[in-house]
Amino acid sequence: MHPEYKKRLEARREAAARHTKAFQTIGNWRLAVVVAGALLAWLNFWLLPLAVSVFVALIVYHEKVVRSLAGETRAIAYYERGIARLEDRWAGAGETGERFRDPAHPYADDLDLFGKGSLFQLLSAARTGAGEAMLANWLMAPADAATAAGRQLAIDDLRTRIDLREDLALLGDDIRAEVHPEALARWGAAPPVPLPAGVRWIARAMAAITVVLVGGYFLQAWTYRPVILFLVIQSGFGIWLRQRVLHILGSVEAPARDLQLLGELLRRLEREPFTAPRLLALRAELETGGMPPSRQIHLLHKLIERQDASRNQGFALFARLVLWSTQCAIAVEDWRQRSGPRIGRWLAAVAEMEALSSLAGYAAEHPGDPFPEFSEAAPLFDGEGIAHPLLPAQTGVRNDIRLDGELRLLLVSGSNMSGKSTMLRAVGLNTVLAWAGAPVRAKRLRLSPLVIGASMRVQDSLQDGKSRFYAEITRLRQVVDVGAGSTPLLFLLDELLSGTNSHDRRIGAEAIVTSLVRRGNVGLVTTHDLALSHITESLAPLALNVHFEDHLEGGRIAFDYLMRPGVVRKSNALELMRSVGLDV
Repeated sequence: MHPEYKKRLEARREAAARHTKAFQTIGNWRLAVVVAGALLAWLNFWLLPLAVSVFVALIVYHEKVVRSLAGETRAIAYYERGIARLEDRWAGAGETGERFRDPAHPYADDLDLFGKGSLFQLLSAARTGAGEAMLANWLMAPADAATAAGRQLAIDDLRTRIDLREDLALLGDDIRAEVHPEALARWGAAPPVPLPAGVRWIARAMAAITVVLVGGYFLQAWTYRPVILFLVIQSGFGIWLRQRVLHILGSVEAPARDLQLLGELLRRLEREPFTAPRLLALRAELETGGMPPSRQIHLLHKLIERQDASRNQGFALFARLVLWSTQCAIAVEDWRQRSGPRIGRWLAAVAEMEALSSLAGYAAEHPGDPFPEFSEAAPLFDGEGIAHPLLPAQTGVRNDIRLDGELRLLLVSGSNMSGKSTMLRAVGLNTVLAWAGAPVRAKRLRLSPLVIGASMRVQDSLQDGKSRFYAEITRLRQVVDVGAGSTPLLFLLDELLSGTNSHDRRIGAEAIVTSLVRRGNVGLVTTHDLALSHITESLAPLALNVHFEDHLEGGRIAFDYLMRPGVVRKSNALELMRSVGLDV
């Protein structure tokens, strides 16, 4: 993928350079034409229209070059971000998803789902707010097995479609900048404008009668009196409907513009030859009466063009005679009642496609990461070569983890910085990716439906008057409550109850962990307090002690980040204190 991105980036840069040169050249020509036009007007006034025509043509071409240059600039940024991800320089670039952070969520903050260097920042290629919101929701709310499996097939279908993923990102930029999705959906779903029954046919009949009467008058088949009489009647009909017509035509202007941009993206999706069932179903759901959404939007655009024609001075009189604006308004309202309720679904489809495209980009950029397998044998987390997905794949250390009905708890001990917390996040993040439908950072992963509950990054709050310990036990209560549900819990508890004394810590930790395990949940608990390692004795064979360790190399502490069976037998706390200059 790296060579492909570099090739495309270079092509885009070359195109941008050409367009930049053309932009400057056209600007010079426009100035030259202005000077030449002034000279021609002085020499021969009748040559001025020629100069004006050339100037207008240059303006039109100039605008085309500006649009092309803007597109190339966005494409350059798109591929630069892609290369940065491949080279592990992505942290800090791109949307962080901060607005989706929820301190009360049972694992989002603990697993770094949002923020600088987060999972969302790594994954998201969505350019619309709706697409970002859908991706965020997938990360925070695990799907069921059928939905996740369907997403896997869709992502696998999209991962090789680089052109489509690029187009979605670039067209999404336009939609994000100019489309107002909430207002657009409200317009489509608004109650009908009350129009009398049969008003469409009445307006058409009146227009036809007017044409016949006016034509007959010019052919001298009758006098002007019946024409005037009927025009008075028709004018009264138009005045009766005037407020409703103005409301319909006034309210459609902004939605029509937004829909035109949305239609370009939908048209791009419609012509893509998908094979995945979810993508095919998504496209089929967009159609109304067998008509694709881009075609429906085109029909609305044609109606707006017809209404705009009535502003032409040469056509305005005829338009008045045949109730042109009234008929256009009736047609627009008919369109809105037929297709308007689908606008929300069109926007949702674009959002889902963006979320899938984001995960497909991740899959394409990490070809060594497999899709997980789903099992009904709950609880189960069986991973071989599990690693942290936010760390470079080449340097991340992999470990095997299996939790099931027979082994439900791994109590992880180890020294500072040895990898305990990283392992917990690796397990949690891979579970999040799995149920979002994405590939996972592992050699192999098989898991059952699991909800996640974590207590890893709990902090005190001066504003709420809560100490760190109180914040931690509040979060633990939340985890315990989640573990009482029907779906097994994957609990990830880091330095359990570290904010209290060793006596209370042991009693409290043993009670919490025992409660979670006895209810059929699985998880990992880390600790520096080796006294907690005895918890596994009362839970055997459902619990096991494992550890991470360190060793000295040339007077410095080194870690291999490999998980080993048993309890750690040494601590590096004193060595770390001395390494920063503390006299201990």
